[in-house]
Amino acid sequence: MSEPQPAPEAPRTYEPCLCREALRKIDEFFSMKSDAAREHFRNSRLEFLKAVRTLIDERIEKLSRTGQAGAKISVE
Repeated sequence: MSEPQPAPEAPRTYEPCLCREALRKIDEFFSMKSDAAREHFRNSRLEFLKAVRTLIDERIEKLSRTGQAGAKISVE
């Protein structure tokens, strides 16, 4: 006698990620624009990232300047 074959697994289906779908839609929208518009959007992304970098640099500088004052402990 032959052994019974296991039932084939049903293909897995996954719910699409909301963020991934939103990015795909945005990408589709911007890909329809002209080359000049695409260049402006690219430049705006770069400027946004530069602004974030500036904020981070300023925060690092502030934290570096105002080091925490420690408590003095006398040692005998």
